[in-house]
This record gives sequence, structure tokens and C-alpha cells, in this order.
Amino acid sequence: MRAADSGQDGSPADKLARRHAFHVERVACDRCGAIYGPFKLAVDETASCPLCRAELCKHDNFPVQTWLALSLAGLMVFVLANLYPVAVMRVSGMARSATLLQAVGVTWRQGYEAVALMSLLAGFVLPFMLLAATLWVLIPLSQNRLAPGFVLATRFIHAVSPWCMVQVFLLGALVAVIKLADMAAIQAGAGLYAFAALMVLLTLLRRIDARVLWRHAHDQGLVAHPEPHAGEGEALTGCAVCGLVQAVPVGEKAVGCLRCRAPVRFRKPDHVGRTWALIAAAAILYVPANLLPVMHVTTLFGGTTTHTIMGGVVDLWRAGSMDVAVIVFIASVVVPLTKLLALAALLVAAQRDSTENLRARTRLYETVEFIGQWSMLDVFVVVLLSALADFPGLSQIHAGSGAAAFGLVVLLTMLAAMSYDPRRAWDAAVDELDLGSQSAAPRGIGHKEALDGRT
Repeated sequence: MRAADSGQDGSPADKLARRHAFHVERVACDRCGAIYGPFKLAVDETASCPLCRAELCKHDNFPVQTWLALSLAGLMVFVLANLYPVAVMRVSGMARSATLLQAVGVTWRQGYEAVALMSLLAGFVLPFMLLAATLWVLIPLSQNRLAPGFVLATRFIHAVSPWCMVQVFLLGALVAVIKLADMAAIQAGAGLYAFAALMVLLTLLRRIDARVLWRHAHDQGLVAHPEPHAGEGEALTGCAVCGLVQAVPVGEKAVGCLRCRAPVRFRKPDHVGRTWALIAAAAILYVPANLLPVMHVTTLFGGTTTHTIMGGVVDLWRAGSMDVAVIVFIASVVVPLTKLLALAALLVAAQRDSTENLRARTRLYETVEFIGQWSMLDVFVVVLLSALADFPGLSQIHAGSGAAAFGLVVLLTMLAAMSYDPRRAWDAAVDELDLGSQSAAPRGIGHKEALDGRT
């Protein structure tokens, strides 16, 4: 176990940290499957898996009341961000302003329902529901009691968190403002600044995931944390929602979690086949997403022109916004292609039962997970441009079929990353070295030295 600070000297700060240390029950590593604990962490200490170097848990000493205050602030800022326009555009004495919901409405009326629906869900519906569900859990928890439907609420929080893309929308709004600056007078609206504040708050609130909520409930004595015991044909693994380590049948059969009743499997079912199918579909759609226009621009004197993703990058570069052009190129071209190639490389290694460079492969998988949602940038840009440049007879921007294809590429690559199971490669390393079965002891425990030469 590795921690950020040892806290072994006798300074007042370290003594205070040790007094506020919290007890961690058994915890499973999401990346390699090893089981650790119980142990204690002092304030600001982070426990990391010695086998794959992934973070296991962190003690940030934030009480429930602090998380509640941040969540309330997030909800209030969210309302302001969607009440006030993101930007205002003026042309020939006329003005157009657009909130996120107005932009979605314009795109829907233009006939591109898929683009509008993806933007609505990722930028408004799911973030709002995530904040509401978090508050639903935290308000009673701050009063030392469980919320009605606590189990379902935490499962919902776990499910929707990866699909909330407020940060991507903010970057998309900035790109849209820069793109329109050459066409007419445009200024940032109060909604843009509210989204910036919301991005900061949601980034902080990412630390209060479903597992942390269950941990707070356990610390208050509101939920149990039974000690796991693996029998014949069983293995220890952790629940993805509440984090409880429990015994499940070895294989791909799902059982209900002992605490939150979420489906728990020892390993993800048919992860290679599922992931290959998803990235193959994404690769097929990647071609029309880049060849078909993502938007059609109509102006009074210029007629109608079409713009692909690369065409938009070139336009930004020629307009002198080289830095923004690079950001759009990376988010819209490099990131999707990187995800496809990285997942393909991981799958090839898995099919070969390779046990080489396991830590490097684990870091690659974490990178794919982290960059997954940023490819939605162009979809948000197109939606906002459609609303802001809506001046019939002077200028209009319509979404193109390439935007819908691109949104589906983002969706499929994120699902592919969720389908892949990095623990399988670590299992193969343990089996190859004949280091014992999971039913006798959790895989990876005690095997660090033997595996170090292969990571």
C-alpha cells in the first residue's frame, strides 16, 4: 500500500491528521482485481495499488456537510447557467441570444433530432439529474439517516456520471464564440460564466461518487460492511457501485450485490467480443463523421457552403485562432482515432494472452477512459452555432449529418471502453506464473515481486 504522506513524525499537524484518520474496509482494485485491506488513511493520504499503481481510495476529510454545500451551489449555478444566454450575436441591428435549451430547440426544429437529443441529455438532463440525486442522498445523510431509495439513487449516480459533459459544453461554447467573431459582433453572455463556475463545482463533486457516499453511510453506522469469505468455486471481487468486496462465482455469472443489489460479476462477460463489436461500429461511423458535413452555412452574399470537421479546423487556423484550431483538431480528430487504436491494441494483446507491459497497458486504458467524452466538442459547437447565427435572409447555420455520425462515434467508443476489462490481463499473468487461485487468496496479493518483472 502506498500513501501520499506517511505522517510518522510528531508534529501537531501529523498528530491531528492521525486523529482524523478513517478506517477502510477491504477494497478491490478496479484495474487489476487485487484485494486489499483493512487499513487506515490519514487526511490527504491516497492509497494506491502496489501491483498496477492505480488509485484505490483517498481521504480528503470533507464531511458530508461540505459535499452538501457544494452540491447545493452546483444546482443553483446550474439553474443560472441555463436561464441566461451563453452568448449574444448582433447583425444589422438584430440580435440573437442562445441558452443551451434554446440551441437544442433550434437544432430539433431543423430536423436533426439525434444531434439535439444527444446535446440535451449530455449537457442538461443528465447533469441536472446527477445533481438532484446527489442532493437527495446528501441531505438525509447530513442528518445521520439514509434517504428513501438510497440504494437506487447511488446506483443511478454511478450509471449517469460518465455521461455528464458540462465541461465539454463549456469548451464548445468558447469555440462557437470564436468561430462567429469574424461574422458579426458577438459577446459572451452571463450563462457562459455560470457554466465556467459550474464546471469547477462539478469537477470537485466528481470525488463524491457512489462509493464515497456508501463509505460515509458506513462511517455513520447506517449500512453494514460484512467480511467476505470465498467458498469453493468462488472468488473475491468488488461491487462497482458501493465498493463492497464479496464472494461471487468464478466466471461471468452475475449475482446481486449483498448491499446495493447491483449486478456483480467476477469479470465482465465476453469483454473482447463486445469491445471489438463496438469499436468496429465506431470505426465504420468514423468515416462518414469526417467526410460528411457537420454543418451547412448560408449567408446573404456567399450562398450555402458545407463544412466538415477538418474544414472547421482549417477555417479557425486561417482566421488566426491557431490555438483553438489545435484544440478542436485534438478533440475531434486525434482523440477519437486514438481511442479506436488504443482499444484495438489492448484487445490484440488480450487475445494473445500477453502478460507484458501490464502497467503501461493499464495506464493506456485509463487514458482512453479519461478522454472519452471530449470528442463531443463538435456536436455542442454545431448546436450553439445553429441558434446564434439564426438570421433568416442574412445568415443561417444548420447541423449536418456528419454531426449525428460523430456523436454516435463518441457514444460507441465510450461504451467500448466500459466493456473492456483490464483485470483479465492481470489474471493471465497470475495464472501463467502459477501463483495460486483466487478462491484461496485474492489474485495479486503477495505476488507483487513475482509480477514486477512483467509490468
